[in-house]
Amino acid sequence: MYAPDTITEVTLSTAALPLATPISDAKVFTGRQKPMTEVIFLFAEIKSAQGYEGLGFSYSKRAGGPAQYAHAKEVAEVLIGKDPNDIAKNYVSLLWAGASVGRSGVATQALAALDIALYDMKAKRAQLPLAKFLGAHRDSVRTYNTSGGFLNASLEEVKAAASRSIADGIGGIKIKVGLPDTAEDIRRVTAVREHIGDVPLMVDANQQWDRATALRMGRAFDDLNLMWIEEPLDAYDADGHARLTTALDTPIATGEMLSSVAEHKNLITKRACDIIQPDAPRVGGITNFMQLLTLAHEAELDLAPHFAMEIHVHLAACYPREPWVEHFDWLDPLFNERLETEDGRMLVPERPGLGFSLSEQARAWTTDSVTIRR
Repeated sequence: MYAPDTITEVTLSTAALPLATPISDAKVFTGRQKPMTEVIFLFAEIKSAQGYEGLGFSYSKRAGGPAQYAHAKEVAEVLIGKDPNDIAKNYVSLLWAGASVGRSGVATQALAALDIALYDMKAKRAQLPLAKFLGAHRDSVRTYNTSGGFLNASLEEVKAAASRSIADGIGGIKIKVGLPDTAEDIRRVTAVREHIGDVPLMVDANQQWDRATALRMGRAFDDLNLMWIEEPLDAYDADGHARLTTALDTPIATGEMLSSVAEHKNLITKRACDIIQPDAPRVGGITNFMQLLTLAHEAELDLAPHFAMEIHVHLAACYPREPWVEHFDWLDPLFNERLETEDGRMLVPERPGLGFSLSEQARAWTTDSVTIRR
């Protein structure tokens, strides 16, 4: 017989992960953003009366980290005394606790860390990896590397990083485009295609093209056998993405910047992509992400979640269609465990829950922390 458990403690902390090299994508070259020098994380650690623990995280690049932390601190107390197994019910309670700031953006990103921690705890209770707990279709997923393909790197550096990734068992390479000089974009992509041969290749414009440029560049890339063109247009231009999806042979991927189920549903309804790229920490956690998987599968879309491979390897493994997961090594210092790649695929961890624990380095990078107890 099931004995109800209760949440007794929630610890929230924020940490700044420094990047070894300032990172630039197209948004830097168009003057809209500065190079990225760090990633801010929100960690949630939840404990229950029966001795179970869960770890979840959200993140922010360039701005928003302090806001996520502040919102989480305001609403997390509603979890105290609740049954941690009632994840959907608890999520609704968190939403209503912060309803005045809406159900997207910072509000849902703050809740994501708590939601993911509850799933981590529940899978650990069942002594199952999260993917197995949710219902996996596979024990590994295709993976591609992004961290070696930024625009601050020279073409020779990008090619060398691609070679290292392939040697490490990663199955695809994504590089950034969207430079003001479109001829340079074409030169770099063509050179990388020649360098890696038939290895899957993707490009990412980070929303920096207008509709005419996106169509012209898409047609230029159609002969390079790309897996997809990512975020060719503004993230909220669903109509423009839909036109590109129809006009180009190369698949269109987008969705990473959206922070609600409703925003993704608009993409799906308008057939604005071939490959949808939700981000669990951005859309509010696993509760919302799993809703998106159902909608995407019904629309026969492919899946390639954005960033946070430590979470997405589990969620992608639950998608009926063969997905891709983005490989970033940036987060490695935060955790004691590592994901493994082999023959172009990322292996789903066999450890219970997410299968990750915070490292001493993550603790050292923590800038503030608060514990809420009964």
